[in-house]
Amino acid sequence: MFKFIETHPFSIAAAIFSVIIIGGLVEVWPAFTQNTRPMEGLKPYSALELAGRQIYIREGCNNCHSQLIRPFKNETDRYGAYSKSGEYAYDRPFLWGSRRIGPDLFRVGAVRTTDWHEAHFRDAQSTSPGSVMPNFTWFFEDNTDIDTAYAELITLKQVFNLPYDSEGMPKTGTYDEVKKAMLDEAALITADMKSADIKTSLEQGNIKEVVAMIAYLNRLK
Repeated sequence: MFKFIETHPFSIAAAIFSVIIIGGLVEVWPAFTQNTRPMEGLKPYSALELAGRQIYIREGCNNCHSQLIRPFKNETDRYGAYSKSGEYAYDRPFLWGSRRIGPDLFRVGAVRTTDWHEAHFRDAQSTSPGSVMPNFTWFFEDNTDIDTAYAELITLKQVFNLPYDSEGMPKTGTYDEVKKAMLDEAALITADMKSADIKTSLEQGNIKEVVAMIAYLNRLK
C-alpha cells in the first residue's frame, strides 16, 4: 500500500492533503467546542472602544505590536502579568500579533495616560525618542465611523451572543442612544486631552479618530 502511494503522484498528494486536514481539525476543533469564560469583571467593548479597535485593525497596528504576554520572567518584568485566556473572551477577532517591532500593548492602558497617547500619536518621537512609529496625524482630522461601530455592536450581540444589555454591561439600544453613549464616553477622554480642536469637534457632535483609539488603548489593562 505504501509503495503504491509513494509511486503515484496523485496518491501521495491525496495522502498529504488528508494528513493536513486531520491535523488542522485537531488544532481548531477545541476553539469551536470550548467556551472560554470571561475574567471576573470583564465587559464587552463599548461602541467607542469598538470604533477604536476597528481603527487599530485598519492601520495594521498588530503587525508591530503584539497583544499576548507570555509566561516568562523577561516578559512579565517588562509588560506585567502574563495573558490569560479569559481576558480575550470578547475579542472578535483576536489581535495577538506575530512580532514586536514596538512593545506589547496588552496592558498599555494601565501604564500610559490619555495625554501621553495624544502626544504619541501626534509625534511618537516626542514621547519615545528613537521610535520608528509613524505619526498618525490624520487621527486628529478624521471623524470616527459611528455607523460601523453601531453595526458591529449589534452584530456582536445578535450573532456572537455577547452579553450586551445585561446588568452592568454596555447597552445596544437604538442608534441615537448608542451615539449619545459614545459622545459621553468621548467627553470623559477629551477632558484629559490638550487639543482644543478635538474638544470643539466633540461639541459639534463629531468624535475624532484619536479619541476612539485612546478609548480602545485605555481599555487594555
